[in-house]
Amino acid sequence: MTDEAHARRAGALDRILELSVLVNADMTQSLARDQLTVSRAHVLWELRHRGPSTQRVLADAMGVSARTITGLVDGLVATGFVTREPHPTDRRATLVTVTEHGAKITAAMESGQVEFASLLFDEFDAADLDRFVAGMDHVLAKLRAHIDPTAREIQ
Repeated sequence: MTDEAHARRAGALDRILELSVLVNADMTQSLARDQLTVSRAHVLWELRHRGPSTQRVLADAMGVSARTITGLVDGLVATGFVTREPHPTDRRATLVTVTEHGAKITAAMESGQVEFASLLFDEFDAADLDRFVAGMDHVLAKLRAHIDPTAREIQ
């Protein structure tokens, strides 16, 4: 492989790394305004799409331990985003349920996601956006195949 090919690949990776840092910084900053962390927001996002769920279901969906999900849910309960309710059919389990406050914040997160996508991609024409998405899909598939699934634990 030529030096030019190495440099092009390194430049592409540099851009992905910078994109990752910038998106994470923006997300962390906007979530902090609502007193959320990325991990707690992930729990809310799962609940928005799944409805009331047991902690086991949430832990499995997020690829984290029961202990980690307990800490995340404890924090969300303490800040009024979710409640723990008795499970209707399993007296040993509880359901994590989004509160009105939590639902309002997750709806705002969804709206913010639409606005952010618009900010980033409105100037792309359809063909360029399709090529961008195809390239990202390829890179993501390579990363998923490379990463050990047990390394997904959220702190």
